[in-house]
This record gives sequence, structure tokens and C-alpha cells, in this order.
Amino acid sequence: MDMDKLISESRTTRRTIANRHIAVVGLGYVGLPVAVALGEVGDVIGLDINEARIHELNEHVDSTREVEREALETASVTYTTDAKKLEESDFIIIAVPTPINEQNQPDLGPICGATRAVGKHLQPGTIVVYESTVYPGLTEEECIPLLEQESGLRAGIDFKVGYSPERINPGDRVNTFRTIKKVVAAEDEATLDVVAAVYETVVDAGVHRASSIKVAEAAKVIENTQRDLNIALMNELAIIFERMDIDTLEVLEAAGTKWNFLNFRPGLVGGHCIGVDPFYLTMKSEMLGYHPEVILAGRRINETMGSFIATSLIKTMIRQNMPVLGSRVTVLGMSFKENVSDIRNSKVASLIREIEEFGLEVQVYDPLVDHEEVKHEYGIEVKAYHELKPAEVVIYAVSHDEFVDAGWKLAARQLKMGRGVVMDLKGILDRTTKPEEVHLWRL
Repeated sequence: MDMDKLISESRTTRRTIANRHIAVVGLGYVGLPVAVALGEVGDVIGLDINEARIHELNEHVDSTREVEREALETASVTYTTDAKKLEESDFIIIAVPTPINEQNQPDLGPICGATRAVGKHLQPGTIVVYESTVYPGLTEEECIPLLEQESGLRAGIDFKVGYSPERINPGDRVNTFRTIKKVVAAEDEATLDVVAAVYETVVDAGVHRASSIKVAEAAKVIENTQRDLNIALMNELAIIFERMDIDTLEVLEAAGTKWNFLNFRPGLVGGHCIGVDPFYLTMKSEMLGYHPEVILAGRRINETMGSFIATSLIKTMIRQNMPVLGSRVTVLGMSFKENVSDIRNSKVASLIREIEEFGLEVQVYDPLVDHEEVKHEYGIEVKAYHELKPAEVVIYAVSHDEFVDAGWKLAARQLKMGRGVVMDLKGILDRTTKPEEVHLWRL
């Protein structure tokens, strides 16, 4: 193929995509970057059931901090809560959350609700693409029948379905929607060509064509399962090394000098991905008659880290001849990870509850989270910085840039008389500059 023809075909593809009527359902961490990127190529409808979210986006504000104001201002996206607008679309991307319930079972409410809404307004010839993380088979076993039921149309004939799992890493400004290769799949080759072409216009890293929707679903769910298991191993090592009086991070630093040693760290595993997705895979596995041992063992270890850290704090205070009952603990960070405002499935909440059960007073500071949302979700009051009282213990629970930049100075300002215990759960403090009156505990 000569270059002129290649350029001509590329331009034709971009015109085709620009002329498609695209809608994105769900405008959170996943859906908004997708909608904005596609809105730079053509007109996009952005649908979300949260009226407050739609209002802020129409004001060019993203409370998740994933998309800059300038991008919101320039992208051609119509933000709405009116599902009827979907009737104007012929390419619909569903990017709603797939959480778990209190029994660690998949909560299909959001994805089924979004599917029903799309089905009610589905037009013949439309392609529906799912980005939500699900267990292998869910798209075809649950979502397609719902689309048919609500629309009265036939899948594979009147409308087509694809799957392209999200790979958004909240707070990451390097690995973004545009720079991460996109896995795409569809129920037939012709549909796959269209799905791939749509994403190729906005994903600079290109696409990987999976052989089936199930393969793409499985690929996504094991990405986070693998991370979960690797972190679980580090957490178990931290528990073992605590009993040996060995610094875990020093061990990992030494082991990391070998070229093929994987760089994972111990820590609290929360959020809406790593701490959730493995349960989708294990549930489906158990439905098929196999009880997964390794995956669930990793989940159990990671779920108990709050208890381990709280118990370690009490042991440390006793060894330092510090009173436990009535002592105050300042926890720095409430979101599930650094530099994001998202508090979904934050394991900091479980750590706080564990500490409070020992009779300590806990105060929390996080400059990024919504205080009312934390109060509603966890019953925890987040204080403004000036409201913090001197404490006997400071815990660096989340490595926000503000905390990393402040380093030991932040701890020194928060500790009563500049002395006490500092728990560094993220390994952000330099041990060589530790104040003499401070006892440092690292995970």
C-alpha cells in the first residue's frame, strides 16, 4: 500500500468516526476521560444519573481531578442525565462501576441499570461497547439479554456488542487513556473493525484485538488479580518480618537489585479495582464448581492489613512506655490511593475503626477528599488542617504529594512536643533524617 493511499484511508477513518454519534454512559474516572478524548474528534453525549456530577461538568469542573478544565472546555461533549438522548447515538460506550456488596459478592446493579437504560433507547444499527470490569461471560450472558429485552431488538442482527476493558489508573498523569494500549473485542469481525477504529482515533498507543469478548473480559479481571496477589505476598512478608524485627522495605530494596525481582510494596489494598475485581473472577469460578485457593488467600491477607497495622501500633506504644487509652492518633490520608479524591472501598476507614477499638482517639486530615462524602460513607469526620490537635501518633496512610513534600516536617508539627510514634505505611520518609525523639514504624 502506498503512502498516499494510507494517508487517505486514515483521513477517511477519522471522518467516519467524527460522523458517528457517540455516547458515553457513566462519567466517573473511566467514562469522563473517554468522553472528553472522543469529544476532541467529534460530538459526544455524556450521560450520568448523578445530577451534581452533570452540573459540575457543565461548569467545566471535574472533582475526580482526572481531566483538566481546559480539556473540558474544548471537548465537544453534551453532558446530560436524560437517557432519551441516547436515541441520537449509534455507538454507545457503557463505563459504569462494578462494585461488590458487604458479602464480597459482585454488585451488578449499576451495570444492569445502565444496560436497561440503554436498551430502552437503543436504535437499530447501534454498537454497544462495555468498558466496565466484569467476570468472563457477563457481557454475553447478562447484558445482551437485557438489551434485547428492553429494546425488542435482536443482538447480532439489529444491534451489535463489543467490549473494551478500561485501564484508567486514577491520579496517574503518565499512563493515561491515550497512552495505554486498548484491548478491544466484539461479537464479529466487522463490528470489531469499527470498535477498533473508534478507539484508534484517540488512543495513541493503539489497540490489541482479542479473539472474543470473553478473552477481553478475562484479560481485564486478571490484571488486577495479579496485582492483588503480588501485594498480598508483600503484606504477608511484612507480617513475617515484623516478628523477625527486620525492616521490610530494606529487604525489598536489597532483593530489588536483581533484574527480575518485581517491584511491589506492602500496603492497604482498597479502591474500586484491585480490591474488588478478584471477587468477580472467584464468584464465577465457584459457580463453575471450582473453589479458587490462591486468589482468595491473597484477598484474605489484604483484607486483614488494617487489623495488623492497628495491633502493631499498640505493641509499639507499649514498648515505648506510652499510654494507649486516650492517646490521640492523626491519620494523614483518607482516599484509597495517592493524589485522588476517591474514597470508594478505602481501607483507611477499616484501619481507623481498628485503632478506635483499642480506645484511641483518631483525627483525620486529607486535603483532597469531600468531607461530607466521607461522613456519609464511613461516619468519619475529616478535619481541616488548622483543626488538628497535637497527637501522640501520626500515621502516613496515603502518599499524597503534599505529604511527601512535607516529609518529617509535617510529622514534627503534628506530634505533641515533637515526640511520639510515626507509622509510615507508604515508605515515604527518609529514615536517615528521623528526629531523635520519634520512633518510626514502617510497613
